[in-house]
Amino acid sequence: MRVAIFTDTFLPDINGVAKTLGRWVDYLESRGVECKVFAPQSQSPENTDRQTVERFYSIPFLLYPECRMAILSPINLRRTWKAFAPDLIHVATPFNLGLLGLFYAKRNHIPLVASYHTHFDQYLSYYKLQWMEPMLWRYMLWFHQECRKIYVPSRSTREHLLDKGLHNLEIWSRGVEVNLFHPFVDRRKVLAECNIDPSHFVLLYVGRLAPEKSIDVLLAAFDGLCDDIRTRSHLIIAGDGPLLGPLQEQYADRKDVTFTGFKMGKELSELYAAADAFVFPSATETFGNVVLEAMASGTAVIGAAAGGVKDNIEHGRTGLLCPPGEPAAFTRAMQVLYSDPLYRLELAREGRSYSLGQSWEHIFSRLYGSYLDVVSEARGNYGFFSNTRL
Repeated sequence: MRVAIFTDTFLPDINGVAKTLGRWVDYLESRGVECKVFAPQSQSPENTDRQTVERFYSIPFLLYPECRMAILSPINLRRTWKAFAPDLIHVATPFNLGLLGLFYAKRNHIPLVASYHTHFDQYLSYYKLQWMEPMLWRYMLWFHQECRKIYVPSRSTREHLLDKGLHNLEIWSRGVEVNLFHPFVDRRKVLAECNIDPSHFVLLYVGRLAPEKSIDVLLAAFDGLCDDIRTRSHLIIAGDGPLLGPLQEQYADRKDVTFTGFKMGKELSELYAAADAFVFPSATETFGNVVLEAMASGTAVIGAAAGGVKDNIEHGRTGLLCPPGEPAAFTRAMQVLYSDPLYRLELAREGRSYSLGQSWEHIFSRLYGSYLDVVSEARGNYGFFSNTRL
């Protein structure tokens, strides 16, 4: 089987979509599947491209700069396409390169699948563009109408898309690297490197620093802690994004808030494990990979009762859920975990147990089976593929 994947973000970009697709390509190749990834030029200085990736000059996309708009070269594309002749096309983003994948799939009668990763409609209000939502959904319904499968990361995302009129939805969940994210760390050493008193109650946020992540809720909740608790607490914010500079300036005189900038790999896993609680107020997630990473690290989790986050947190057992956009509720949850260390440890233990059951191998094997079903059904319908008619 030969699979062409069209995406507006791919490794070495650092975001949930790029990392998930990178793992998926590795899995497919381990099964003997030939892959060709069509992606924009990466802004990362790290060059890890293989022959499976074809890059295009690109510019940032307004709502989500991690996704970039490629400037296409039709002549080179036709040459690559004719040589590769895919059996299946997977469009991972619904914009520039996704449109190209849709075009080639329709023109050459190649079965098409899509994956849905980002609630762009929920981002609009944060950028004062909510007036665009009806147009966006008309476009999304048109874009996905030819898809034999639309893979979504969580039950809540599936329900959201069903309500909007999309069909052929199938859950493609997310896993966690339990060999990287685990609770076994020298907490004192990790916090000392951040100039944080290890006797303090340490709260952690990991993610993009942008309006749609509800960073304002996080900071208001921390500032809402009663004085007795806040003087014994410390907030670590790990991540990059458009709000990093303004927030660093705003909190320059605060000794109880630390901005680490972007972290990954061992540094990130150690931060997770060294924290007493992980707080994630974003209400716009389709899944929330960081929640699963925190759970695997043995850290109690507080999240927004919205989107994919609420699908991973069972309130009162694997973590605590708070109404989205309500800082006071997050403050109360922080104070509960501060005041009851045994309860905090119980939530952490149950969260880690849950995370250990989220195997990438199991998740990918199901998606691979779905790919095979789509290709088999298409062969039954067409009898053959007409891959050379460009």
